[in-house]
Amino acid sequence: MEFFRCDTNDFLLQLVTMNESWLYHYDSKSKQQSMDWRHSGSPLPKKFRVQKSAGKVLASIFWNQDSILLIDYLPKGQTIYVEYYSSLLVQLKDILKEKCRGKVTKVVLFLQDNAPAHQALAIQKKLAYLGFQCLDHPP
Repeated sequence: MEFFRCDTNDFLLQLVTMNESWLYHYDSKSKQQSMDWRHSGSPLPKKFRVQKSAGKVLASIFWNQDSILLIDYLPKGQTIYVEYYSSLLVQLKDILKEKCRGKVTKVVLFLQDNAPAHQALAIQKKLAYLGFQCLDHPP
């Protein structure tokens, strides 16, 4: 809150947020593929229950007030670990240099949840090295 009280104009310019979300994908048939040939008096064919999803992928999304800065899809079978998340932060810093040239003159205020990979000491050191100031995640 102290950042907001000190300089309300620059607060949103400095704020970068991230979150992970599971994205489900489906194998859908087209209308033409699902059509059945039948006589006008014949009963409708029984349809089986549609599978919930064909698969899912974990997307890490970073954004600021203007746009989405980075979306990364975690490879199948992997989990978020310190080295992986650290490499995402380096990518984010490079994107901020490119997209937000001249806008962010002070430290980047970074808001992330309190997942174990985000709170690791190595990540905290990487954030400090990159010039990111972590904001406390609201309860």
